[in-house]
Amino acid sequence: MWIKSSQTKSPERIIETTHKDIDVSENSLRPKTLQDYVGQEQIKKHLWVSIASARLRNASLEHILFYGPPGLWKTTLSNIIAHEMWWNLKVTSGPAIEKQADLISILSNIEPGDILFIDEIHRLRPQIEEVLYTAMEDFVIDIMVWKGTGAQSVRMPVANFTLIWATTKLSALSNPLRDRFWNVLKLDFYSGNDLEKIIVKNAFLLDLEMEKDLVCAIANRSRGTPRISNRILKIMRDYKIIWKEINQNKIFKEIFLDLWIDDLGLDYLDKKYLQTIYEKFACGPVWLGTLASSIWEEEATLEDVVEPYLLQIWFLEKSSRGRKITDSAILHLSGK
Repeated sequence: MWIKSSQTKSPERIIETTHKDIDVSENSLRPKTLQDYVGQEQIKKHLWVSIASARLRNASLEHILFYGPPGLWKTTLSNIIAHEMWWNLKVTSGPAIEKQADLISILSNIEPGDILFIDEIHRLRPQIEEVLYTAMEDFVIDIMVWKGTGAQSVRMPVANFTLIWATTKLSALSNPLRDRFWNVLKLDFYSGNDLEKIIVKNAFLLDLEMEKDLVCAIANRSRGTPRISNRILKIMRDYKIIWKEINQNKIFKEIFLDLWIDDLGLDYLDKKYLQTIYEKFACGPVWLGTLASSIWEEEATLEDVVEPYLLQIWFLEKSSRGRKITDSAILHLSGK
């Protein structure tokens, strides 16, 4: 069977299956249920209703599209949905599906009620996504048999399933595909209060003791992203293992000095981006391509990794004329 279990490491497979009865690793810091999930309250409320209705109707959930910046737990929510629905979750990604036959193989192996999660869906090729149109609406797929003048289209049924997609680029999806989702849900950056709750809970799981000011400091440096909070906590765990007699203030200073993270969570690349606009281009505006060439980074890296947070904290303005940093960014760079 070509579908691999979550414990198999074969690089040839393009999908992983997580069964509902498999225990999650004790090292995992991600929530397992909607009740444990912190933040994204509107999305949680909507999912509560949708899941409860589907279970009462003994039916599959309507298809779901999650979009937003990376690190906001889109994959985690998909795992939670599978857990709450008591169904299996099958996981793959857009880049792993290289041809129509790959997707057809996945869909033909789906069992009733399965949840199929496809990450980075914006990287799925247009000719491949066409296979999904009828699969999503009518639970059938059209397969071409033979070639040339004798070619025929054969319609093959697939089991009722729920498709969950995640993307950081909603605009990259075609309109016909986007319109087939009943639930289009945007994940926003997390508030400082929500991040603090996540940090306190996960610090306990990692056997870390920290005072309120350190929790706040980590939250401020997490860029509104739980993934970054967890990354910092795991680094702190490593420091604690090495430094038996841990001093919270010392570890705090050492870690963020080593990682070049300031009190707003800006790292080396963020500062280089802002300083280049400030020093070389008189605060802007400047075209993204010109900026990327100046700091030797890919445009996609700046657009997907650096800019979302700078826009969120009002350090950056984007317009038809290019990028421009704000007065707040200038004050931060000058240390005022």
